[in-house]
Amino acid sequence: MFSKILIANRGEIAVRIIKTCRRLGIATVQVYSEADAGSLAVEMADEAVLIGPAPAAQSYLLADRIVEAVRQTGAEAVHPGFGFLSENAGFARRLRDEGIAFIGPNPEAIEAMGDKISSKKLAAAAGVSTVPGHMGLIETTEEAVRIANGIGYPVMIKASAGGGGKGIRVAHSDADMAEGFAAVKAEALGAFGDDRVFLEKFIIDPRHIEIQVMGDKHGHVVHLFERECSIQRRNQKVIEEAPSPLLDPETRAAMGAQAVALAKAVNYDSAGTVEFVAGQDKSFFFLEMNTRLQVEHPVTELITGVDLVEQMIRSAWGEKLAFEQKDLAIKGWAIESRIYAEDPYRGFLPSIGRLVRYEQPEEGDQGDYTVRNDSGVREGDEISMFYDPMIAKLCAWGETREAAIDGMARALEDTHIQGVGHNIPFLAAVMDQPRFRSGHISTSYIKDEFPDGFHGLAPDRRQTDILIASAAAMNEIAAEASGDPSGRTDWIVLIDREAHGVSLSYDDDEVLTLDLAGEDRALQLSDIDWRPGLAQFRAVLDGVPFTAEVARVADGFSIRTRAARARVRVLSPAVAALYARLPEKVAADTSKLIQSPMPGLVVSIPVTVGQEVKTGETVAIIEAMKMQNILKAERDGVVKAVSAAAGDPVAADDVLVEFE
Repeated sequence: MFSKILIANRGEIAVRIIKTCRRLGIATVQVYSEADAGSLAVEMADEAVLIGPAPAAQSYLLADRIVEAVRQTGAEAVHPGFGFLSENAGFARRLRDEGIAFIGPNPEAIEAMGDKISSKKLAAAAGVSTVPGHMGLIETTEEAVRIANGIGYPVMIKASAGGGGKGIRVAHSDADMAEGFAAVKAEALGAFGDDRVFLEKFIIDPRHIEIQVMGDKHGHVVHLFERECSIQRRNQKVIEEAPSPLLDPETRAAMGAQAVALAKAVNYDSAGTVEFVAGQDKSFFFLEMNTRLQVEHPVTELITGVDLVEQMIRSAWGEKLAFEQKDLAIKGWAIESRIYAEDPYRGFLPSIGRLVRYEQPEEGDQGDYTVRNDSGVREGDEISMFYDPMIAKLCAWGETREAAIDGMARALEDTHIQGVGHNIPFLAAVMDQPRFRSGHISTSYIKDEFPDGFHGLAPDRRQTDILIASAAAMNEIAAEASGDPSGRTDWIVLIDREAHGVSLSYDDDEVLTLDLAGEDRALQLSDIDWRPGLAQFRAVLDGVPFTAEVARVADGFSIRTRAARARVRVLSPAVAALYARLPEKVAADTSKLIQSPMPGLVVSIPVTVGQEVKTGETVAIIEAMKMQNILKAERDGVVKAVSAAAGDPVAADDVLVEFE
């Protein structure tokens, strides 16, 4: 076995690889950019080598620097993780020529599957179902329109070298095709340096299902079943699960057999993923093959018990697979949520900054579910503008899909992040959605369920009870801690402006009973774990544990339970009566303003008065904490005023740009 492996990646996947190497007794070398000098991966690795400045093009994408680090440290192999150089056939071939093992497939397989047009031709030749379309290159808009009419609308326009959701448009008419074809060619050229485009039939209400394959250098290939990755936003995966709630055993076996056939056709010899688009009728068609480890590989590991990183290492060393297809079986259900540094309440704009607080859920067996959290950051780390804003991949396993969903919802509750925006409330909302729980999902799920964006959810009955009980208990605990208990047992709990009468009493076991006035029911709150200053309130309500995110505010508490957030006040009846007379404060309309999210220094404001700006366009760059924060327009508009200039210091919420 290899004695030392170099990891040509960063973040959570580097940490993930290091963990397996440690278990196998293999020393690790972590390459890093200047931005990652203090990273968790660098801390965990046995050796670390600086390979360049923060931008990936000057560090992680430079094959010469990687090879130099291998020579410098005496590493025998390179694991590329995913992204960066992981699917670069030239890099894999360079390592082979240098006598360095590449922990991934052979360069010929990467090359064969790396081009979407040639891969579809190979798939068809291998007997794999392919989407109806035109696999040849298309040069002109007129030709694209003619071919689209032959296929039948809707038609997907795709860049041959595309990936990561870039270079994709759907055309529903000749006009759409004329506009979209030119746009995709331009986007493909800018993103990949390759403007080749092809067309394929767009499947209505599709699902994204992929098959994990694993091969060795002796001609053996198996599949490790499927992952459902239909919960996507802008063609990027957000939540994945294994197995798929759509597939029956027959369809699963057929998809698996086709994936294995394709892998064998290109002499595949490592971990790889064959992606399919599936109809709700269980029809399926080949999309592409990713010749690397996938971000969502943990859910496959959780249902099969196979460490895919270990198998990649063993395959690269030349070992035969230690198992056959008949040895593999699905056990239970697993779900992965990608926790990103982004603000779901503001169109999921990336959020850059320092993780002031990062409390992670306890990993391992939690009774009805098991938690796994793949993370590459720690409390105090910065989320850099230079790389993907992923904080963690939170996974939950259960005996059934329902148990896995419930476990994921609880694990999300137990994750607390401060300092950057994050999408945990959104992920929690999906876990609570009846449609998601039903399994009737598609790639348009997020657009269908949140057509106007995400603005949180109103609390349901249990979440309302959690808000009432948490606020009442914290009010009591805070009063006792301050040495000023009121002795009052009757309170009014205001959730925003909705009043709930509550009478409090404790029994001999210190269980807090909350009698709800006018509702003829009571809540039992026990095992309370909170003291003033803690950001999470943990307790058991009516026999079911929960965790709420809490903060003291001027006259009460801000409490979030899953996707519901509210301002909660605990008042005496007399004070509550006065509150009821106060006029409701109307929030200021800031939709036309671009405000600084934090104190900092203006680097630039690349817009001028009178300029038309489109959604997502950069309107200001602010430097804070040695980091540059890019502010983008959340709506189309015309610039009315610019209130700052490069070099100006600004405070949080200062207006930088105003739209008409």
